[in-house]
Formats: sequence, C-alpha cells, structure tokens
Amino acid sequence: MSSKTVARRYAGALADAVVAKDDQRRVQEELLGWQKLIASAEPLKQVFSNPTIPYDNKRQVLEELIKRTKIHQSTANFLRVLLRNQRLTELGEINKRFAQVLDERSGVLTAEVTTARPVSDETRQSLDQQLSSVSRKDVRLTFATDPELIGGIVTRIGSTVYDGSIRNQLQQIKKQLISK
Repeated sequence: MSSKTVARRYAGALADAVVAKDDQRRVQEELLGWQKLIASAEPLKQVFSNPTIPYDNKRQVLEELIKRTKIHQSTANFLRVLLRNQRLTELGEINKRFAQVLDERSGVLTAEVTTARPVSDETRQSLDQQLSSVSRKDVRLTFATDPELIGGIVTRIGSTVYDGSIRNQLQQIKKQLISK
C-alpha cells in the first residue's frame, strides 16, 4: 500500500476522532512537534524505523517520550496506534494529509503556488484575495520556487493545475511547430 494511501486513511480516522472532541488544532500542533522531534533526532529515527528492534523496546521509548512531553491523550493514543502498526515513520505524510482533511472539513481551500522567483508579500496577498473571490472559500496558500518555470506561475488546487508558466507556453509553441 502506498504511503499516500496509508496517510489518507490514518488522517481521516484521526480527524473523525479529534473533530468530535474539538481537539483537532491541538493534536495537529503536537503531531507536527513530534514529526520535527523524530526528524531532528537521528537515534529516534533509527529506533522507530529499524525492524530488528523489538516492539516492546520501541514502545518503552515512545511511552517515555509521551510522559516527558505531556501531550494530549488523543495525540498519545494516535502515536501508539502508529507504532503498533509500524507507521510511525510515515508521520510526516500523515501530518500533511491530516492538515488537508481538516482544511476540507472546515471549508478551507489549499493551493500550492510555484513561481520562478520568490514573490513579494503584496503579490501573495493579491493571489490570496483573487483565489478566495474565485473559489468563494478561505484559501491557504503555500509557495515554492522553481527556476525552470522561467517566469509566470503554476497553481495547484487539489488535482487541478493552472499552468501559466513561460516554460509551459514554450512547450505549447513547440508542439504546434512540430505538428505542422
């Protein structure tokens, strides 16, 4: 089963559990903290990803960390489930999908904007306003740069891609010239 499929299932189940208790934002913040903790501590990453380390040893490490970090019960239970099902190493992808599920359920649209060069705060605000007015929803934008675009902008909203890059325009011209 692919990592994205696993993440979608776990994120959906977690969202069902925490939205009912209205704990979603707190759990989301704590899981992001755990993701950073595991990613930044190589020994932890090795313990949780190494299949030769017995489950009981991993569980002891996890329980000690839970005790020290004093996280919410929902977060602790979810981490235990991930460990039991050998999915703790996929926490990053699960967190990403969990944020998307929470946004979808609260009516927030997530858009990924890629440009050739970093954009100004003014341009970011303008894009946010334009996408909000077109979609009639609140929009959460994430920005990335890709110099290969040459110029222009590529926006991904869900599975829909709006490609206004110069690279795409040049590819279209090339196709037209080849087909003639």
